[in-house]
Amino acid sequence: MNILLLGSGGRECAIATALVESPKCDRLFIAPGNGGTAELGTNVALDIEDGRAVVDFARENDCELVVIGPEAPLVAGVADVVRDAGIDCFGPGAAGARVEGSKDFSKRLMMKYDLPTAAYGTFTDCDSALAYLNEQGAPIVVKADGLAAGKGVTVALTKEEADEAICECFDGRFGEAGSTVVLEEMMTGPECSMLAFTDGVTMIPMAPSQDHKRAYENDEGPNTGGMGVYSPVPEHLVSAEQLAAMVEIERRVVAELASEGITYSGCLYGGFMLTSEGPKVLEFNARFGDPETQVVLPRMKADLIEVFLACDAGTLTEDMVSWDDDWAVSVVLTSAGYPGSYEKGKVITGIERAEELPGVTVYHAGTALRDGELVTAGGRVLDVTAVAPTFEEARERAYAACELIDFEGKTYRSDIGMRAVKR
Repeated sequence: MNILLLGSGGRECAIATALVESPKCDRLFIAPGNGGTAELGTNVALDIEDGRAVVDFARENDCELVVIGPEAPLVAGVADVVRDAGIDCFGPGAAGARVEGSKDFSKRLMMKYDLPTAAYGTFTDCDSALAYLNEQGAPIVVKADGLAAGKGVTVALTKEEADEAICECFDGRFGEAGSTVVLEEMMTGPECSMLAFTDGVTMIPMAPSQDHKRAYENDEGPNTGGMGVYSPVPEHLVSAEQLAAMVEIERRVVAELASEGITYSGCLYGGFMLTSEGPKVLEFNARFGDPETQVVLPRMKADLIEVFLACDAGTLTEDMVSWDDDWAVSVVLTSAGYPGSYEKGKVITGIERAEELPGVTVYHAGTALRDGELVTAGGRVLDVTAVAPTFEEARERAYAACELIDFEGKTYRSDIGMRAVKR
């Protein structure tokens, strides 16, 4: 079948890589795609938040499946428009996507059904938010309610930092997304990401992974979209009991949404803090994580197209997916200055040499083709992923591959995965 994949990042490059491995894939179109997806299918210019435009393209090109990678089209209801047109789609409708599109909606859902999460308050004006801050003090987490391209969350260690973050939201830094602000108790403990496939009834948890959000070594500096990730997560960091608790929380979310008339199908992403009281929800996302996808899909043993179609059709069964025993480590190469301002258009070399190393795949995130050359086109440029029988070997291969790739301003953390080392 012909498939249309929406998105342009490392997540979409990893999804595209898995899709073209399926014998069911005839032609793959990626809108808008990047420099790497151009080698896997056909990049096309398309407004991916316009459901009618997506449907028109799918029909014109005989696409029988639309896969929605990023959150914005999901929140915009593109999946609803595609399904209404009679085309199979992977991704929740707008009602389900609110678990990511509105942090207030997500928190209210968790509170209503007694799901473990941080205490919080929601505010629509600056004065009320600042008054709550004065009552609660710091540290505290400040979140723009809507989608803010991964930049709407501030972990404020002082009241001054929180005050500034609140004022930035209400001053319009994040547009409409910041017109409502959620202030949340700061939880402590290791973090763990749990992605799951679901058709609205059956849920298949994917392998757990651990992302590294901070820009600098030793988890310092500003939050980013992710500087690296590894999978699985060793038992000294997340026990079997904790994993079972996270899976049960996500099952309950799908069930409670169904009880409210919302059939949630697609991928549900749970971000958890492993507190002394047990796992608590940091956030839910309505799609595959980025960069978690880049270490989860390479370890999956299944035909991804079959899984996507089963999620949409309501025919998902737990035996459709299994996982190999290998480890995967992915290091994100970024442009100098990320997550702040950075330059684009730097020529990239060495990817072919890097991928000659055993088990190494380089997923493109922020790249483009310019006059036949591959150049940087974003803050997170490449996800250098290595798969190997042991964690140590996977990590060593990933960093060896990073050394072979070059572009002006190349930046990356050298401590990705070190949490997995039992000290």
